[in-house]
Amino acid sequence: MAALIYAAKAENCPFEIILAASNDPQAPGLTLAAAEGVETFSHPHKGMSREGHDQIMHEAITRVGADYVVLAGYMRILSDSFVRKWQDRMLNIHPSLLPKYKGLDTYQRALDAGDAHAGCSVHLVTPELDDGPVLAQTKVAILPGDTADILADRVLIAEHQLYAATLARYVTREQDPDWILEQIRSRALALEETHERASFGSPGWRVGGEKAGKYFAYFSHQHHGEAGSSLLVKTSGLDEQASLLEADPDLYYAPKFYGKSGWIAIRLDTGRTDWDHIASWLQKSWRMVAPKRLTRLADIANQF
Repeated sequence: MAALIYAAKAENCPFEIILAASNDPQAPGLTLAAAEGVETFSHPHKGMSREGHDQIMHEAITRVGADYVVLAGYMRILSDSFVRKWQDRMLNIHPSLLPKYKGLDTYQRALDAGDAHAGCSVHLVTPELDDGPVLAQTKVAILPGDTADILADRVLIAEHQLYAATLARYVTREQDPDWILEQIRSRALALEETHERASFGSPGWRVGGEKAGKYFAYFSHQHHGEAGSSLLVKTSGLDEQASLLEADPDLYYAPKFYGKSGWIAIRLDTGRTDWDHIASWLQKSWRMVAPKRLTRLADIANQF
């Protein structure tokens, strides 16, 4: 926790620590956080259900307007309901190279196994313990004569470096064009009979065969002199395009190369992209050019 608080003091750090919360009112970290100007909150869990205590913690976190939960020595298993509330917005650091050595006693287990390296992993939190997607890892060499305590001290140094750097990358991922492209790609290719093919230097997605397929979406990053990253999809025509531009000019714009054909560009690097909205647009654009046999099958599937 202290490492994250001090990392956040850097002028170019993209995150701010706005609350330090604990289930132990006597936790020394609360005193440190308060001294550094960070709001604190604590509520003991004794005598409470796990869900009841987690709800109190959730309310304290939402009250301060936090966007993410970052676990830093919070040694309680969280309820599934709490984890679901913070899905993809809760990170944890674990002292092993996951998937190795989930749970406790990770240092001794690495020593007993004769491993050449121990280490630490930053991962997203899921209901299953220490099982969420790994965001980053640091290997730490195991030296002759290491004990579990000696190794733990050295891994802790790596943890302090890795956690802050990984958190900074994660909270800014929606401005990263490579990350944005992967989000578009996975959603586009999930549609029936789609494939990717570059067009004028931009990734594009087509439905239908390799020869007769038609484009239904493009990804643009600073393409044709336009700033930022965006998704280009088909509309029903110029009237719908004009309506969208008038309704939300901060989200939509007419792309230079395709705008005259009624395509619309949706900005993707604002940091607040609604990915369900993007998936809906991809589906809609796909339907406009997909073969009738595919749209009929999709209509049938939607009935169930």
